[in-house]
Amino acid sequence: MAEKSRPSTLSVYLYVPNIIGYVRILMNCYAFAICFKDKYLFSLLYFVSFVCDALDGWFARKLNQVSTFGAVLDMVTDRISTACLLVVLSQVYRPGLTFLSLLALDIASHWLQMYSTFLVGKSSHKDVKDSSNWLFKLYYRNRKFMGYCCVSCEVLYIILFLLANSPTENLIQVLLSVSTRNWLYKTLLPLSLVGWAIKQLINIIQMKTAADACILYDIAKQQ
Repeated sequence: MAEKSRPSTLSVYLYVPNIIGYVRILMNCYAFAICFKDKYLFSLLYFVSFVCDALDGWFARKLNQVSTFGAVLDMVTDRISTACLLVVLSQVYRPGLTFLSLLALDIASHWLQMYSTFLVGKSSHKDVKDSSNWLFKLYYRNRKFMGYCCVSCEVLYIILFLLANSPTENLIQVLLSVSTRNWLYKTLLPLSLVGWAIKQLINIIQMKTAADACILYDIAKQQ
């Protein structure tokens, strides 16, 4: 029986889920270019790009086109997209340090998780079966729970961007003013706040778990 042919470098770059990733990047570039000119178009493009994150994963599994490059492209696109939105929010809200701190936590948490994953020889940063933290395991093992937390974060940030009317909005005042808004804002904000809070807690757990893995790796080498 003939051996299965090995995919070429070009063919991996042209995997359907990776092409979706390139489209997401272009979509986000245009969205951020017009974010202050057309808030609603920006929000639509940003959210569609976010939804495509689930779409590329589905195609990767369905077409058997899972690749390390695709996984890294997916994570980098996610992190940069969120980072850019947090930077924008830091410019329209006071205190801006709130959003820059969230940006630092997000990047540090995911970078450490990815690094520690490859350090210990795992094939995916979602492989958390060795973790003793039930919330961390639930997040990576339950797609619906992960989806709720991730969607909540992005929806919250989009809502905050849409609610900002001046370059120096006070974050607390804007959050309190939602009670005077229409029913959609009053429904989405509390729902997204809960998921957002859980996601930040998981980021902290992930960062600590990954840091522990790096330290344990060094200790194991010295023995």
